[in-house]
Amino acid sequence: MKKIAVLISGSGSNLESIINACESKKIFGQVVCVISNNPAAYGLERAKKFNINVKVIDHKIFLKREEFDNNLEIFLEKLSPDLIVLAGFMRILGSKITNKFNDKMINLHPSLLPLYPGLNTHDQVLINNDSYHGISIHYVSAKLDAGPLIAQGIIKVKNNEDKNNLVDRIHKVEHILLPEIINEICLGKINLIRDKVVYKDTKSLNEGIIRKYYEI
Repeated sequence: MKKIAVLISGSGSNLESIINACESKKIFGQVVCVISNNPAAYGLERAKKFNINVKVIDHKIFLKREEFDNNLEIFLEKLSPDLIVLAGFMRILGSKITNKFNDKMINLHPSLLPLYPGLNTHDQVLINNDSYHGISIHYVSAKLDAGPLIAQGIIKVKNNEDKNNLVDRIHKVEHILLPEIINEICLGKINLIRDKVVYKDTKSLNEGIIRKYYEI
């Protein structure tokens, strides 16, 4: 069983989907700690409900970004997880910590990267009248939402779709695909080698790194 640390900043709906998948043995791993930069993150309460250890490293108490990164790095070193999942973690991490954990730190981003890195991805999709939207799961680098891509889940944007409905559909895709990819990594079927994603005997990714969820 692999040790998984999850970093969050908000409600933690993806965190709960990961925990549920671990509890039902759909992930070959266990969430050993939930870490947040936000003391008020509801995801911390979700973790406590499952008796999972939580750690708050409040970014507001640090004068410099590097000080926050250093504290997080020290804690992660002591925790020694096999996989670090950024699921709604709203902090940009610097090169020192991302280089240290580059082959075991992944991020979930709500867009079809390289489209729309950063914030407000759903708004941009609707403003630009895009036909498709989706999520990306990638290894973390110091450059925002630009690390090596692991997988993407795609939906079709409906005619006259409002933001709330679009967001709900994206969450459904996240809750399906993220636990699946975490399991593949925990089983050693997905690895980062020399900054390239390598897939080994990964039947669940028989369409490559693209998964279509047009029925959602």
